[in-house]
Amino acid sequence: MVHYADCFEDVIVRQEFPAQTANADALNVSQPALRLPSTVRRRTLWGALVLLVAALLAMLIWLAGIYETSQVQARVERDAAEAVGDIRAAFTRNVQGLQVLQYADPTPNSWVIDAGSFLSEHREILRLEWRDSALRLQAHVDTPFRAPAFDRQGRSEVQSEVAVACANARRFSGPAYASSYFVPMADGLGQEVMEFCLPLQNGSKLTGYLIASYALRDVLERSLTRPVTRNYQISFTEGDGTRLAVFGSSRRGSRIFTARQLMDLPGTTLVLRMDSWRAAPDLFPNVLTALVTLVSIALVSVLGLLGEDMRRRFKAEHDLADVLAFRKAMEDSLVTGLRARDLQGRTTYVNPAFCQMVGFSTEELLEHSASAPYWPPEFGEEYRHRELVRHAGNVPPREGYESVFMRKDGSRFPVLIFEAPLINAQGVQTGWMSALLDVSEQRRLEELSRAGLERLQATARLATVGEMASLLSHELNQPLAVISGYAAGSLNLLRADPQGAGEIGTELSLAVQRIAEQAERAGKVIKSVHDFVRRRDHVREVVAPQALLDDILPLVHLQARQLSVRVQTEVEPGTPFALCDRTMVEQVLLNLARNGMQAMDTPQIMERSLLIRVRGLKANGTSKRWVEFSVADLGAGIAPEVQQQLFKPFFTTKAEGMGLGLSLCRTVVEQHGDALEFSANLPHGTVFTFTLPAADVA
Repeated sequence: MVHYADCFEDVIVRQEFPAQTANADALNVSQPALRLPSTVRRRTLWGALVLLVAALLAMLIWLAGIYETSQVQARVERDAAEAVGDIRAAFTRNVQGLQVLQYADPTPNSWVIDAGSFLSEHREILRLEWRDSALRLQAHVDTPFRAPAFDRQGRSEVQSEVAVACANARRFSGPAYASSYFVPMADGLGQEVMEFCLPLQNGSKLTGYLIASYALRDVLERSLTRPVTRNYQISFTEGDGTRLAVFGSSRRGSRIFTARQLMDLPGTTLVLRMDSWRAAPDLFPNVLTALVTLVSIALVSVLGLLGEDMRRRFKAEHDLADVLAFRKAMEDSLVTGLRARDLQGRTTYVNPAFCQMVGFSTEELLEHSASAPYWPPEFGEEYRHRELVRHAGNVPPREGYESVFMRKDGSRFPVLIFEAPLINAQGVQTGWMSALLDVSEQRRLEELSRAGLERLQATARLATVGEMASLLSHELNQPLAVISGYAAGSLNLLRADPQGAGEIGTELSLAVQRIAEQAERAGKVIKSVHDFVRRRDHVREVVAPQALLDDILPLVHLQARQLSVRVQTEVEPGTPFALCDRTMVEQVLLNLARNGMQAMDTPQIMERSLLIRVRGLKANGTSKRWVEFSVADLGAGIAPEVQQQLFKPFFTTKAEGMGLGLSLCRTVVEQHGDALEFSANLPHGTVFTFTLPAADVA
């Protein structure tokens, strides 16, 4: 085949580039040792082609002869196996007939009559004997078709074969055979005889034996069908090939086909040989010879056409390779994932961008039909339903649709899918072609833009709140100052009038004093808010934790009585003083306490208890100390979806809340150098915790 290709390439070059080939021939003439002339080369190739065709024809003839020989030998082997089966079946039928002779406990006279009838139907048996358990003869019958075989020799000469057969029968508990032996006849000839012994039993007791003497040649004649005996010479042989009995045609031919089959009988083994004489197979029938000749001529003619076809094919393959390389380079440069699927949903093609997108190799993605490995398990049923809708003929929208895919590491990402029918060259739809875009980065940018917009809106609202807080602090300062002045004047009047000093006067004096204290405290709160909004430096002071609690407990107890909440406070002994903005920290504690009590304001919560605990902490590895405040309630806890937005401004779960309380509390705590945290309070409820720096008090 290499020579053929060279020949065709030479023809192509000469047809397409005559000038160059002329120059090449000129070079060949000047350098004969480097390359043979093209004419000699063609003749060599055509000579090789003729030799190849001749060798092909000779091989075809040789293979045909081998094939015919193998067919004849296989047929002989098959007929030999069938002949062994027929002989076995004949022996089995004879055993059943012999068992019938002893069925009704016959007398010797009745047995002789029945045995004679049996021998008249089975010419292959020379003699039947009925013997007792000690092998003593009870009765016997010879075949009626020939002279008694044992009159000349006597049965005593073959007593050993009979004993061997009966011994085998006792060992097998069934019929058995002995090896064959030669019996001479009165006509100077003889035949091979094989003894058969059938044990007779009454229950489990051995009562005697039934002996049958088989003539092996008659076994072959009576057991095999006529077509077999007409076409073959059949014989029983020993292991070394010695023939014991022969039957069948004895024609001669140039070739002999022989088959041997072992026939295992209980007690002995025979070899069945089957010979077939056949003439040598015909060289070839005339029709086949003519057919081979025509095929050879056609082969030579087609070779000439193959040259032109190969040239055109080579050019087409070259152009196709260029197109495929261009398409492959274009597909590899794409960042868009491409996926092709057939009508059964099996993936038939993916480009490198798609494999990189989902993290699976090409082998892992192809031929998946039930569910693709990049489908999230939670969306499997939805995607399969979408496949069924598409296979029903519903074309997806041209603007595409969004879906969610899963990478090999289990992460999910959004994709935008554009699908179109995949049409072959015959105009038949063979599947669907999909273009996929990973829009996770686009979604991330959109989320960042949305979050930035929300932050701007929150900042604008916080700025508005700050302006309102400044305005309110300015406007409320005057009425609070007037309230404080009137309260102070009322106290002075009560103290100056000795007649008003009674029980009622004392309580009224205490109430007015409380009004003055709360008005003063409200002023401090407004001033702190005003300073907080204006970002002024906060004045921090050293405060005892118990003092912080004492300032807020009257207001806490007031709301606790309304909500039936039991308030407990614990200040750990030795807790250091805190350095903080007292007013703002009191507002944080008051806000956390109110939130905790409102969280327990539901009928389902029977035990309503609020614990405010203060203790001292020491930072690991340093000497710096902190004061930890915790507010624990026994409410229903905070839902997971609420936890993520708990400290966002204007987020609230209350119908009348503004959503600024916890946000401002966190800001105040962060200004003191810590963070406001929360955790679950077992068995139920929530614990809010923050720390303040401890003051260095000598």
